[in-house]
Amino acid sequence: MRRLYELDLLRIIAAVAVVVFHYTFSAWMQGVSPVEFLGFGKLSRYGYLGVDLFFVISGFVVLLSAWGRSPRQFVVSRIVRLYPVFWVAVTLTAVVSVVSGKFAISLVQYLANLTMLNAAANIENIDVVYWTLWAEIRFYLLVFVLAWIGITRRRVLLTLWSWLALTGFMQLRLLPGAADLLLQTTFSHYFIAGMALSLVYRFGMTWEIAAILLLSYANAIYRGLGFASDVADRYDTVFHPWVIVGVIWVIFIAMVLIALKSTAPLARPWFSVAGSLTYPLYLVHAHIGFVLLAWLGPLVAPYTGMKWALLVALIIGMGLLAHAMHVLIERPAAPQFKRVLNRIARSEERSAGQPDTADGTLARLDEDVRGRRAH
Repeated sequence: MRRLYELDLLRIIAAVAVVVFHYTFSAWMQGVSPVEFLGFGKLSRYGYLGVDLFFVISGFVVLLSAWGRSPRQFVVSRIVRLYPVFWVAVTLTAVVSVVSGKFAISLVQYLANLTMLNAAANIENIDVVYWTLWAEIRFYLLVFVLAWIGITRRRVLLTLWSWLALTGFMQLRLLPGAADLLLQTTFSHYFIAGMALSLVYRFGMTWEIAAILLLSYANAIYRGLGFASDVADRYDTVFHPWVIVGVIWVIFIAMVLIALKSTAPLARPWFSVAGSLTYPLYLVHAHIGFVLLAWLGPLVAPYTGMKWALLVALIIGMGLLAHAMHVLIERPAAPQFKRVLNRIARSEERSAGQPDTADGTLARLDEDVRGRRAH
C-alpha cells in the first residue's frame, strides 16, 4: 500500500492553521500577547478548525495502521509514535513556562502530563493543545478493542453504525453524561468519517459507507456550529456560520478524494518531510510561542512590518525546532523504543505462560533484519 503523501500535506496545513490561529488571534484575545493582527485575525480565527481535520485524518490513518496487526503491535506502534517526542515537548514547555514566569506549573502537574492521561485525574494540561491527545487516546481504545476481536470490514461497519447511533442518543440526552467520556460526541463524527473513508480506500465506496459519511457530515455541521458558538463566547467574538460550514465541507471533500485515490497524481514525496514536522510542531508551538510573543511583542507592536516579521520568524523558528525534534528524538528513538517495548511484552507473555505467537516471531525477525541494516 503506497504512502499517502497527500495526507502529509493536509497534516502540515492543519498544523500551520492552528499555529497561526494561536499566534494571531488566540494569544491576543487571551491577553498573553500585546501583538494584535486586527484584519488578519478575522480570517485566522477559523484556524482552530485544523483540529477537526486532524481528527478525520486520525480516524483514517489509525484504522489502516491497525488492520492486520495484533493488539500488542497496535499498542506498541501508538506508544512509539506518541510518547518520545511528547516527553521532550512537555519538558521544554515546562522549563520555558517556569523560567519565564508566564505559566505556573507544579511538579505533580508536570509528572502527570508526561503520562498523557492527566485529564483522567482532572489535572490541568501544561500546554493548551494537549487536550486533543486525550481525545486521541480514547479513540485508540476503540481501535484496540477492534484489533483484539479482529478487524474486518463488517465489524468496522457495525462499530461505526453503533457509534453514530450512540452519538445521537447522547445528543438527545438519552444516555448519562458520563458516557461521553468514551463516545466523545463533540468530535465522534470526525473519527467515524475517517474510519469510513479508510474502508473506502481499502474496498471502495458503497451506499452503506456513503450513508455513514453523510450522517457524519450532517452531525459535523451541527456540532461544529455549536462548538463555534462556544469558542465565540470564550473569545467574545463572532464566527460566521457559512465559513464554518464551508471549511467542514472542504475537509470532507478533500478526504473523500484521497480515499477514492483521486489525488494520487498530486502526491509528491517531499510532502512527507513537511508531514514529519506536524506532530512536534503542534506540541511545542503554543505556550512557548506565547512566551516569546509576550517577551518580544512590546518591541514590535507599534510597527506593522515588525509584527509580521516576528510572526514569520516565530513560525519558521518553531518549524526548525520541530525538525530538530524529529531528527534528533523522534527518528532515532522510535526503533529503539519499539524494540524495548516488544521485549517487555514478550517477557510478560512468557511469564503468563502464553505461547510465542507467529506474528511475534516475525516481528523479532523483522527487528533483527532492521538492526543489521542499521549497523
